[in-house]
Amino acid sequence: MLMRTDPFRELDRLTQQLMGPGTWSRPSAMPMDAYREGDEYVVAFDVPGVSADAIDIDVERNMLTVKAERRPVVKADDVQMELSERPLGVFSRQIVLADTLDTERIQADYDAGVLTLRIPIAERAKPRKITVGVGSGRKEIAG
Repeated sequence: MLMRTDPFRELDRLTQQLMGPGTWSRPSAMPMDAYREGDEYVVAFDVPGVSADAIDIDVERNMLTVKAERRPVVKADDVQMELSERPLGVFSRQIVLADTLDTERIQADYDAGVLTLRIPIAERAKPRKITVGVGSGRKEIAG
């Protein structure tokens, strides 16, 4: 068997053990990617092992909050845990959204442990052309 050691992974594991699992008052961070795709922003969160009903998404003004809870798997009484590295508890991330995004039309999809939010750009923020009108001619005021 080939084993690689990663000192940072061990440090992360030790920190997780010392701090304990995330709670609703002190959640752990969840990794994410954010990018623009056409006329919408896409934010993807890694939340493997979390059921869709354990994910909570809130938007208040321009603050987006995503919370997820990974619960322990129920085991039989005769099971003896040998190794447990997968973090349990509450994970959370808050993002300040720009005023140019349409928070009324956010779409959320969850597939293969990845929560993907698609946030459209507001119509008022999209670039548009303004036509310049030409007057119908000069008018003189006689007095």
